[in-house]
Amino acid sequence: MSKIEIQKIVEKMNLKNLTPDVGLADKYVEVPDINRPALQLTGFFDHFDAERVQIIGYVEYTFLEQMDEATKIKVYETLLAYKIPCIIFCRALKPDQELLEKAQELDVPIFSTEMKTSAFTAELIRWLNVQLAPCISIHGVLVDVYGVGVMIMGESGIGKSEAALELVRRGHRLVSDDVVEIRKVSDDTLVGTAPDVTKHFIELRGIGIVDVKMLYGVQSVRETQNIELVITLEDWDREKKYDRLGMEEQYTEFLGNKVVCHQLPIRPGRNLSIIVETAAINYRQKKMGYNAAEELYKRVQRNLAKK
Repeated sequence: MSKIEIQKIVEKMNLKNLTPDVGLADKYVEVPDINRPALQLTGFFDHFDAERVQIIGYVEYTFLEQMDEATKIKVYETLLAYKIPCIIFCRALKPDQELLEKAQELDVPIFSTEMKTSAFTAELIRWLNVQLAPCISIHGVLVDVYGVGVMIMGESGIGKSEAALELVRRGHRLVSDDVVEIRKVSDDTLVGTAPDVTKHFIELRGIGIVDVKMLYGVQSVRETQNIELVITLEDWDREKKYDRLGMEEQYTEFLGNKVVCHQLPIRPGRNLSIIVETAAINYRQKKMGYNAAEELYKRVQRNLAKK
């Protein structure tokens, strides 16, 4: 099961640690959801999602201020006894000293953020969904071409990296070379990133390692990109019949999600970067409702009808 260190959440969301004596080294979050413990503050703990990050907003904070001390302490003890990952107070709200002392005693960290509750919740859920999404590593190259995430795949040495470098020189952006980490963020979305070790690097046989960011600037790279199109490079086979019209889409599957896929035969004289650019533009055009193959078919039908 995927999990993320609470320390990373603190760094990413710029949280203020209100319980510095509580260690964070062995504390993790394993689910990308949050919980606002409104019912729990009233004493109702049935079906309590204790494994989630607990968020205290202005409504919960105001309710706590109206509670008498004995009831409040009892709720704190019950809530913290569930070994929740952490509690985060939004709007820079300050928790009671009794809560801080009890949290320190039971080893539960408490944090604070100046962000509004709704904005903070949305951003935290979005980030956790990416970080905790199911993940696989695929051999290939991921490039942002006209805003379309194009995954270039094929056997080692077939020219994936060279095609990516030419695309970068033509103004597009590299996400990852050699290995792409794919995360299933939703049933419709796959997000690709580069491993930290190889980020921004391209390997060119005969030359070695090239740092794309240093050579071509920060505009030539990006950290993440949705994977929308796969282009598989393969050696030209005279005996094989290749799709010349594109009437029916072909798909490949990652983590249960289908992605449009094109088989691209390689032979001397073919300009890979231009073909990849054209495939990306054609994909966008189809998404906008225009299919060139269908338009050609309609013209042929109309021409035959006239005759």
